[in-house]
Amino acid sequence: MGSPIQEKSSQVQFLKTRLNMFSDVLDSIDPEEVELEDIDRLINMIDELENKCKEFNHRES
Repeated sequence: MGSPIQEKSSQVQFLKTRLNMFSDVLDSIDPEEVELEDIDRLINMIDELENKCKEFNHRES
């Protein structure tokens, strides 16, 4: 997957990029045509962001 991100500025940039990706996906979904797979994908993205935040926070401890 790649080497771990150690620098705080890189961690913040990574999270910003992922949040922007999430926002783009959310904006692209038509509420009238959303499917369960789309919702699952959004939930997975949120879970991955949460795990990354925990990982970055743990490294600072």
